[in-house]
Amino acid sequence: MTTVMGLPDPAKALEYFLGFMEFTTGPIELDHWISDRADINIIDVREAEDYARGHIPGATNLPREKWNTFAGLSTNKVNVVYCYTQTCHLAPEACVRFASHGYPVKEMKGGLAAWRAAGLKIEGTPLSERHRKAA
Repeated sequence: MTTVMGLPDPAKALEYFLGFMEFTTGPIELDHWISDRADINIIDVREAEDYARGHIPGATNLPREKWNTFAGLSTNKVNVVYCYTQTCHLAPEACVRFASHGYPVKEMKGGLAAWRAAGLKIEGTPLSERHRKAA
């Protein structure tokens, strides 16, 4: 059996990829922005416990139950939002919420899993260390 593929509409492809580049970034590019001290906010929308175990340096935790507070967001900076993985939808959902209230947003594709896979620096206390400190 032969797979038959239709030709993608070039105009729709252009619109999609222009939007993709405008509203997304990846871990390496974000790491460069951090190194260059770009005027950005990094927003981690994962659960507080997961944020405590490890997050992108300088990230502010804003889990779902606090999205309506808009704490840590800025209307004068790009707010780079990330969640767990490539298949997690928390970051895109948060971006919709934040953008609908006037906050400029970009999603970091791949979430913290992509950041870790790239071997980039993590802040936070691993669960094993927190248990040792409590003992």
